[in-house]
Formats: sequence, C-alpha cells, structure tokens
Amino acid sequence: MNEIGKLLLSTAIAFTFITCSDSMNAQEMNGDLQDQLELLKKNHVYLRHRLDRIEKAIDDLIWFEKLGEIAYVDKVYMTGPPLRHEKNPTAQGAGNPVKFWSYVFIPKGIDTNRNHPLIVFPHGGVHSSFTTYYTHIVRELMAQHYIVVAPEYRGSTGYGRSFYEKIDYGGLEVEDVNSSRDFMIDNYEFVDEKRVGIIGWSHGGLIALLNIFDHPDDYQVAFAGVPVSDLIARMGYKTQSYRDLYSAEYHIGKTAYEDVEEYRRRSPAWNAHKLQTPLLIHTNTNDEDVNVLEVEHLIKSLKAEGKEFEYEIYQDVPGGHSFDRMDTRKAKEIRLKIYKFLDRYLDPPKKLKSIRDLEEAAYR
Repeated sequence: MNEIGKLLLSTAIAFTFITCSDSMNAQEMNGDLQDQLELLKKNHVYLRHRLDRIEKAIDDLIWFEKLGEIAYVDKVYMTGPPLRHEKNPTAQGAGNPVKFWSYVFIPKGIDTNRNHPLIVFPHGGVHSSFTTYYTHIVRELMAQHYIVVAPEYRGSTGYGRSFYEKIDYGGLEVEDVNSSRDFMIDNYEFVDEKRVGIIGWSHGGLIALLNIFDHPDDYQVAFAGVPVSDLIARMGYKTQSYRDLYSAEYHIGKTAYEDVEEYRRRSPAWNAHKLQTPLLIHTNTNDEDVNVLEVEHLIKSLKAEGKEFEYEIYQDVPGGHSFDRMDTRKAKEIRLKIYKFLDRYLDPPKKLKSIRDLEEAAYR
C-alpha cells in the first residue's frame, strides 16, 4: 500500500472513532480531490497528536506502576527560554518563556538531610519523549540513590501540535534541559549542585554533549551513548523524508545545502574545542540509526583538540543502536562500566559493583 493509501485508510478509521464533523462535512467532501486530500492530511495530523496525548497519559500511569514501590515519581512544570522565532512578536504573550514538563524520580528511603547527586537524563529521538523504555535504567539509577530529572524539552511528543512544533533541534532544547538541572537545584535542597551528571543516548547524547560544551561549570561528568554527532554527515546518509524533518518551516527551516553553518553549529563534532567536562562516549559499529562514522568524527575531533576523554567503539554488539540499553547480559556489563565512570565524579551513596548488583536492582 502506498503512502496516500495508508493515509486514506488511517484517516477513514479515525473518522469511525473520532468525531471530525466539526472540521469535515458533506459540502467540503464535494470539493475537488486535491481539497479532499488536503483536508484528510489535516485531520490525519490532528488525529496523530490526539493519539500521542493518549499514549503519553497511559505511559505516565505505567511509570507510577513500575517504579512506585522504589521511587517517588513526579511530573513537574517548568520554563525554558522563549521561542527563537515568534510568528507574531507583538502578540500577547510573545517573548514569554516556553513551558514544559519534566519527570522527577527520587529514591524512597534516602536521607534527605544529606546531599545527593543528580542525573539529568534527556530522552533521545526527534520528536520523541521520555517513555517507560527507560524503566530499567531509571531503576538502576534509583538503586544507586541518584536523583533523576528527565525533561520533556520543546518538540517532545505527547503534548499537542503546538508544543511539537516548538522544536529547536540542537538549539534551545539544549537550554530547556539545562533549565531542568537548575530547577532541581533551586527546588530540592538535598540535590548537590556540585555533583551533577548528564547522560543521554542518540539525540539525547547530542543534547548531553552540547550541554557540557555550553555549560561546562554545571556538570561534573557526562556520558554520551551512540550520540548524533554530525548533522551535516547525517543529512548525507539519511533518506529524503528524514532530511525533510529538519528543513520543515517549524524546524531548522533550511536544508544543509542552504545553510551548512547552521547545521555545523548544532553538531557536537564541530564544537569539540569546547570540551572541559569528564566525558565517556560509547558507539557500536552495527548501529542502524547513528552511523558509527558520526561518532568517529566526534572522537577524532576531540583528539585533534587535545581533549582528555574516554570512549569505546564496540564491534557489532547485538542490538545495534540499542545495544547497551537492552536487557541482555552484555548490555548490563556495558551499563556497569557507565555507572563506574559516573561514580568517579558523583560518588553516589550506593554503588553497583557487579552484574549481580545490577540485576538485583531490577527486582527491588
């Protein structure tokens, strides 16, 4: 079935379950085919965002179900910088900070009279969100008595079309994530501002890197897993439909061909000279999403700048892009390496010293 066929089918199903009579009536359907297709596309977008909201609400309930016994799970509302570009800069509310949600996870039973290290954990994916895909990793962090904040920065899915189209890839979304770090320090007295780490995979790895590049004094350590590292190279090896995401009017708004410097500015590999923070990088040669050549470029750039950091290029580990986020023994062994690296700089109250410790964390 071609794309138009899929679109027509999904929209027809939507009409069965969602009341669209306000936006579509018999008179409109009597217009020419092009008008009908445009209307179908609009309703398809409307439905997609409505379903994303429902999926996000369900996932929020699952978070409480999966972690409620071991952690206080909250979702807090905060602000980041204003939009980079306002459609109407003189309109009421123009220039106001962007509001967004963040998940907060606090281990039960911790001594709040002591300061505890904070992990800032931006999710991966273009227009993705912090889902229960990360449950096992958050459980492992709770076992170590880390406080965790996971920001749903601008452009995340599940909060409607308007928020979705606020995306500023490699731009102000980075500042949203840093704002979540500041929020935790300002609002939780038992968070130690001198023991803050940031971790992320894929696009979350890009955000982690750009945060330590732009705010080196705010983080004591960082981990970047399979990080998107070079948007210019990425535009070269990805499909046209993927490139179209970035050149959309509400996104970067231009192709790499039209503004290569803008893509360079948003790429960690081209900002390697800024590194001051202890950093660990992991990548995998069979990654089906972030081609290893991107991360190799980042690694070579950091070396060329004389930066001290640690990295490992894994060879064809099963799981590809998700190789160290899975539930396999190999993935657990790799995550244990990550935690031991973080330990050096954050000194969590409880450390995972072995695979058995890590496995037990999953069942506490």
